[in-house]
Amino acid sequence: MSEIWLFYGEGGRFVGGAFTELDAAEAWIYQNRLTGVLTKTPVNSGVLDWAIESDSHNMAPDTLDAKRDDPAFVGSFSSASQEHYHYEHGLRD
Repeated sequence: MSEIWLFYGEGGRFVGGAFTELDAAEAWIYQNRLTGVLTKTPVNSGVLDWAIESDSHNMAPDTLDAKRDDPAFVGSFSSASQEHYHYEHGLRD
């Protein structure tokens, strides 16, 4: 499965940058002294679908079944199991 690194600036609702390489993302974050989170995200897959396929969620089966029918939940789901890094003023925490 292909993956991409997405950067979300502190307090931002939208992606501030998208990178195929971690080094390129970190150089951009450092150069711009950014604060936020960089997350490795699957391409051509929803994060919830990825979490289910990789068993990277911690929901009980009945909860998962109910949540899978909730568009707001599916569209905003994120997983702590995704590789991710926090940055403050361009430096990784």
